[in-house]
Amino acid sequence: MNIDIIDYDSCSAAGVNLTELRASLQHHRSGLRKNDLPGSTLDTWIGRVAQIDAVTDLKLWQSRNNALAALGLEQGTLKQTLAGLVKQYGTARIGIVMGSSTSSIDRTETAYTDLDENGALKPAFQQRLVHNPHAPSLFVAHYTGIEGPSLTINTACSSSAKVFATGARWLEFGIVDAVLVGGVDTLCLSVLHGFNSLQLLSTNPCKPFDQHRDGINLGEASGFAILQRGGENANGVGIKLAGYGESSDAYHMSHPHPEGLGARLSMTQALERAGLEANAIDYVNLHGTSSRANDLIEGRLISDLFPKTTQCSSTKGWMGHTLGAAGITEAIITMDTLRTQQIPGSKNLETLDEALDFSIQAAHLQKSCQHVMTNSFGFGGNNCTLLFSKAQ
Repeated sequence: MNIDIIDYDSCSAAGVNLTELRASLQHHRSGLRKNDLPGSTLDTWIGRVAQIDAVTDLKLWQSRNNALAALGLEQGTLKQTLAGLVKQYGTARIGIVMGSSTSSIDRTETAYTDLDENGALKPAFQQRLVHNPHAPSLFVAHYTGIEGPSLTINTACSSSAKVFATGARWLEFGIVDAVLVGGVDTLCLSVLHGFNSLQLLSTNPCKPFDQHRDGINLGEASGFAILQRGGENANGVGIKLAGYGESSDAYHMSHPHPEGLGARLSMTQALERAGLEANAIDYVNLHGTSSRANDLIEGRLISDLFPKTTQCSSTKGWMGHTLGAAGITEAIITMDTLRTQQIPGSKNLETLDEALDFSIQAAHLQKSCQHVMTNSFGFGGNNCTLLFSKAQ
């Protein structure tokens, strides 16, 4: 593979942009807070992005999800990089691939609690492009002016990891000359109470892979990266998408395969596509949700596939599990280790699950990495692994 990452930025409860995220990771400053989502009294912790509330000028595109996408696109140099690509290629030769789990269901929830006297949607909520599973890509195309092909992927928690694989294929087949990939998901009552009905939420800050973990925390985030064929942009950030793996267990709607067969396949596919052995990987950002089953199965796979020289961590203790935006958020954290030379620790880890044995610790580790990997495993067994390398 020869795909360059030429720009990226992240927006979550841990930081509204990459600079703030780096500082939060550096200083072990979590963005999790006691649940204060309006309309919910659930006893849990969430990763809410308070700055979304100020984005109220989207008119017919207004939704909490679109507001977070807009906030994310305003961070760093994303808009400037896109402007340069539009000048170089034109708007029709740039693609958009977005991942999301909820799209704008937050807006639909509000619409149906505020019907008019005849039980119909009020004019402000008559938004056919918002009450739509494809809303994230439709909105990003509108916001950026990009006119190339667009796609929205919803494979639960692997959604915005799979955007990299799709974007790479589009570039390899010459469908486009650059791709804006991203993910956005926001907190809403359907998601929060849905996960509560599955008895997956913790009343405490999450503790991935800890012996005493008791559930997950949900969060919201948006993130974006810009991909281009290798060697076509002299201003890249020195990072390549070296490999990816995709699989589907289809074992159970919400429980991973007991032996992690699909998860194993996605990791080995990524290694094979990159032409690397497992011992070449310096760091793996784990899916690590803090649920009993997911962490146990993923942890056993890691100890089976990778040597102790491969350092691992879960970073969900900083912003929670951001569902359809988890893939892009953790891909950005992972690839950024190639620039910062700092591997983030696993926040809130005190005692590793006694059934597990692999290299994971709460503290950060200073290390110059060459090859790094991130896992995203979704409901229904939708798995994706991404592998990033320093450009030679």
